Amino acid sequence: MTTRYRVEYALKTHRRDQFIEWIKGLLAVPFVLYSQPHGAIDGQSEDTLIQTREEAHRRYSEILRDVEVMIDDHISYQNDPNNPFPSKLKLLVPTIGPFFTRLPLEAAFKFQDRKRYISSRRFVSPSFNDVRLILNSAQMMAVTTYGTLQLATFDGDVTLYDDGESLEPSSPIIPRLLDLLRKNVKIGIVTAAGYTTADKYHARLHGLLDTLAATPDLTPTQKQSLLIMGGEANYLFAFSPTSPHLLTPIPRHRWLTPEMAAWDTHGEIPQLLDVAEAALRECIKTLNLPATLMRKDRAVGIIPDPPGARIPRESLEETVLVVQKVLELSAAGRGGRVPFCAFNGGRDVFVDIGDKSWGVAVCQRWFGGGGGGGFNGEGPIRGGNTLHVGDQFLSAGANDFRARSVGTTAWIASPGETVDLLDELAELMGKKMS
Repeated sequence: MTTRYRVEYALKTHRRDQFIEWIKGLLAVPFVLYSQPHGAIDGQSEDTLIQTREEAHRRYSEILRDVEVMIDDHISYQNDPNNPFPSKLKLLVPTIGPFFTRLPLEAAFKFQDRKRYISSRRFVSPSFNDVRLILNSAQMMAVTTYGTLQLATFDGDVTLYDDGESLEPSSPIIPRLLDLLRKNVKIGIVTAAGYTTADKYHARLHGLLDTLAATPDLTPTQKQSLLIMGGEANYLFAFSPTSPHLLTPIPRHRWLTPEMAAWDTHGEIPQLLDVAEAALRECIKTLNLPATLMRKDRAVGIIPDPPGARIPRESLEETVLVVQKVLELSAAGRGGRVPFCAFNGGRDVFVDIGDKSWGVAVCQRWFGGGGGGGFNGEGPIRGGNTLHVGDQFLSAGANDFRARSVGTTAWIASPGETVDLLDELAELMGKKMS
């Protein structure tokens, strides 16, 4: 049963995506005007029901076409450095960020409507998930129609495998990732897991790594087109068929961007982690959390103690928001000299140095030849040629959110959705190639 508390909790700002909520509000109007829910129970004729469905479909399509035009207008504003005024979309949705491609929302809606029968529903209005999947489809269409997908990056938990699990050889995601490599798309797995050694990443990703090593129809260059970026943006490993655990660590000096190299000029990283650690300790005490502190060289967090203990979701999110605000107001965190990411991992809370925007940017630079990758010398892969797939895109406590600033994104809710997304992407890429 949905309680008033649960409804109010879901409406908190940090639990919402304003762009999706805005589109939901637009679609609610034709739902009310054209859905005619009594038609499902008062014996209306089949022709009348079809006419009602077609009218709802037409109105939904028109609205999404109008939003599509507004995004085009927003892109023209963001690409004009001499225009000091905000776009109409920016005025209506102040939190809207940059767009790297057009979004064919009308076509994406028609695609999803054939799968989800959104226009046929009479009692359930277009939902958050409907809009999220429409946006995903629009982005898949965009990266295959208006450009060429060169880099696909993926979160780990809940995206490639279930939370806390591993990528097993039987996973249906693996052949789809290998298919991307066959199409010469580079792959980066950008995960919050902050391991310093290759064996632990192999344990989590062994299904993909072992299968990749044993696949005969991939060229050496295609096999080397896989990177593992751990700790958001702190540990880089490249696939190597001759290395122990099939991964070789890449020294930090080879891939750090100039901006990242300047983060710890005056010892700012230990200072920021000290502040985060003190805030986490206070949260453990104040909220009486069954947790213990874990400090790493580039991260600090809390994990359940004992290991099987369950920390309530509300306590995890409270901890994220408290630590984030403490860091923003601290001398170490003010001014953004050292970027950080405080996030809810589902069972734990961690503060990492950097965030996934930097992790994706390193992959773009490495595969573009600027970081020693050597695959080409054309400069970093552009945001419009990059797709990041993840499950955490809420505005706070979600570590995929900031990847939106460096490339296109797709918001999924489970590994099963990732499979569907990759199938959709493969179909679109096949149509373009043919």
